[in-house]
Amino acid sequence: MGLTSTAVLALAVLCTVLLSLVVVWQWPRLSGRGWKPVLGRVGLMCAVQLLLFSAVGLAANNTFLFYGSWADLFGQQDGVGVLGARSAANPGVKVDGKQKVDVPGAGKPSIGGEVQKVSVQGERSRIVTPAYVYLPPEYFQKGYEKRTFPVTVVLTGFPGTAENLIKGLHYPKTAWTLSKQKKTQPMILVMMRPTVAPPRNTQCIDIPGGPQTETFFADDLRKAVAGTYRVGTKPRNWGFIGDSTGGYCALKIALHHPEAYAAGVGLSADYKPDVDIQSGDLFHGNKHEEHRSDLLWSLDHLPQGRSSFLVTTSRQGESNLKETRQFIAKVKKPAQVSSITLDSGGHNFNTWLREIPPSLEWLSARLDGR
Repeated sequence: MGLTSTAVLALAVLCTVLLSLVVVWQWPRLSGRGWKPVLGRVGLMCAVQLLLFSAVGLAANNTFLFYGSWADLFGQQDGVGVLGARSAANPGVKVDGKQKVDVPGAGKPSIGGEVQKVSVQGERSRIVTPAYVYLPPEYFQKGYEKRTFPVTVVLTGFPGTAENLIKGLHYPKTAWTLSKQKKTQPMILVMMRPTVAPPRNTQCIDIPGGPQTETFFADDLRKAVAGTYRVGTKPRNWGFIGDSTGGYCALKIALHHPEAYAAGVGLSADYKPDVDIQSGDLFHGNKHEEHRSDLLWSLDHLPQGRSSFLVTTSRQGESNLKETRQFIAKVKKPAQVSSITLDSGGHNFNTWLREIPPSLEWLSARLDGR
């Protein structure tokens, strides 16, 4: 049974309830003063607490999808995401499955759109990673057969899973609703996690001797998607949005690659990478790349292109308020910056759900499918 399956959660809850009943039933027998009754009481209490915390943890993970599998949870998912010779010779997007969007008319792609589960294979980076691609209803409608659509790359935070973006943050449903309300144009969403070489938190950096994550997002992903779907290849055809670490990636790629992405949105974004046990050594002594990875340093010391940025924060509840204000102040023409500052909101799904609709509207206004 998978980590996120309902059966695992139900089993944990059932075991917790049953063991609690056993404790109530057996407590009189363990009421003595000897070491055995005391040890029995302590053991039962610890067992109930362990099961209770397991059930709560599983419920939280099913809601927020921090980990997608048992291997992911225990750090055993350690594939480096590098293509073998045969796969590298045929980079692109492979469709592994399809699913409905949770909207009216979901049974027909021409009405409800479609989400495809895919594998993306990078040509230069040699990275292969899973993703989900949302195709709007117009993609399947008559009269749109020759139309190209704008694309937005959507990233989770770390260590979130791509399913977060569908089940927790409702990106396809929100995109469908906004388009239906004529607030946005139809857009293709490419939904991924920033961890393309799990379990390492590569933070969209080309690591010397390691995963070339920046190359993957800036170059390989665009080529692979453009080779499979009806999308353009110009900067104005592509946007980037993410939360937390994913927000850092969105801003970093849009800032450093205005030739690839016209716009980047950072929801509760970091502004420089965290170097810790989960990331490992990201720079191997390369001070230029270490400075370049600091977005505030980049704005001060590197040329700014024509990319547009949207950054979000909260006056209460977010730790990035100061850095967000600094980022806004440092953006200079020809780049442009917009912002959303909530009165209060933590680093969580509830905050991002409030920010995603206006962010998609902002992106739609800056992208063009032609």
